[in-house]
Amino acid sequence: MARYDLSEAEWRLIEPLLPNKPRGVARVDDRRVINGIFYVLRTGSPWRDLPGRYGPHTTVYNRYNR
Repeated sequence: MARYDLSEAEWRLIEPLLPNKPRGVARVDDRRVINGIFYVLRTGSPWRDLPGRYGPHTTVYNRYNR
């Protein structure tokens, strides 16, 4: 777990609030994407500089915008 990643307790609080009904293309791992969003918000780094462990920066950015 990286410095800005959600703990298990935090994830258990957030997970029930996310959609779980699949529509069309399968969703990427929600926890990984949310950790990426929090990384950018906490560090202030540009989306393009998002570390690879969070997946493609475009995916994380698009989910943030939605």
